[in-house]
Amino acid sequence: MKLTNTIGTKRKAGMTLLELTVVILVLLSLISILFIGARAWKKGSDRAANILNIRNVQQAVRAHVNVRGLAEAASLASTEIVGTGKYLNPPTPPNSDITYTYGTNVPGIGTLYLIGSYANDTSADYAPTNYGDW
Repeated sequence: MKLTNTIGTKRKAGMTLLELTVVILVLLSLISILFIGARAWKKGSDRAANILNIRNVQQAVRAHVNVRGLAEAASLASTEIVGTGKYLNPPTPPNSDITYTYGTNVPGIGTLYLIGSYANDTSADYAPTNYGDW
């Protein structure tokens, strides 16, 4: 077995092509994870904003019904609740995929007056699923 003398040899500074490829792959992996996390954060943020809009309208409807003494299923136009000088301003959807539809009658307990429709998301991940005590 022949031993190589490495004491007098100089190593060139820099990175090999393999090391550079590994670094680039690691950075691309981290960036892709960041984009996935940002998308999930945005979706959760939109869902929370949508739920707050629905909750605010629901509270305004309940306040109006209590002040006016309206019975369940009585006629109720959205212009009585939402608008200038009313209980609240019209809610702004968190993104352009969501459109709001108002009810026409006083809702019963556990029934929503404002419904959000999603143009590009048929699973309705942003929609509240449990609103029994609203």
